[in-house]
Amino acid sequence: QVQLVESGGGLVQAGGSLRLSCAASRRTIYGYAMGWFRQAPGKEREFVASISWSGSNTDYADSVKDRFTISRDNAKNTVYLQMNSLKPEDTAVYYCAAGVIPGPRVKYDYWGQGTQVTVSS
Repeated sequence: QVQLVESGGGLVQAGGSLRLSCAASRRTIYGYAMGWFRQAPGKEREFVASISWSGSNTDYADSVKDRFTISRDNAKNTVYLQMNSLKPEDTAVYYCAAGVIPGPRVKYDYWGQGTQVTVSS
């Protein structure tokens, strides 16, 4: 079983940047597709970005395309989400997840507990 722990969240002003990390333990993330999702208060959880096990394929929600970048370091067992040009509507709890296939509408088997990102206007 893969245990995932997110970090790097916090309070930032609009236009600022944050880098989220998702560290895996108990089992390597090598071979797993990884995804980032977010859930704002009163809203459903939504897909943000995903990356294939090799890192060669990435996918983004339209709302974050050209602002966010997902990457992974399999040697460090960690996945990252670089978030630039942040907007107040990016405020949410961000979750990372591991699964077999990357993408927005696939099943992910393991989830972290989330990290809060708050963007002030």
